[in-house]
Amino acid sequence: MSSADKNLSVFNTNGLPDISKKRFAILVAEWNSEVTERLFEGAYKTLVDYGAAPENIERGNVPGSFELTLGSQWFAQRPDIDAVIALGVVIQGETKHNDYINHAVAQGITNVSLKLDKPVIFGVLTPNTMEQALDRAGGIHGNKGDEAAMTAIKMIGLHENIRKA
Repeated sequence: MSSADKNLSVFNTNGLPDISKKRFAILVAEWNSEVTERLFEGAYKTLVDYGAAPENIERGNVPGSFELTLGSQWFAQRPDIDAVIALGVVIQGETKHNDYINHAVAQGITNVSLKLDKPVIFGVLTPNTMEQALDRAGGIHGNKGDEAAMTAIKMIGLHENIRKA
């Protein structure tokens, strides 16, 4: 089944860790806020639904997706933050700016995660149109914010399991 035909926010929840005492930072790009606010709502709701205390979820805003990398690093450097979720959207448009931005943000977030040994989750949509973005921000294809939050939860669980071994 192609991704065009299904909700991508269906995930396996077996064996999730207790996140009631974990602290999360959700970083949200303000550009295309019609989409990023929906991503935030999905991520926040998923964290709370699976056990995060609302007071342990901190939000930060950055102007656009390009700034997610540095903002993520600032949050990830804090010892009280267990995972960072970076949410944004870069729509194809008529120029190649999305190619440069998407590549830089993906690489930057990966580097922050590796450098600080902490889950920093790439929740950036890279659609061709606004309609495709909305379809993936609570529309017919689910909500990438939900998926990003679940990824953070699972990565915390994996790290805990590895440390126990």
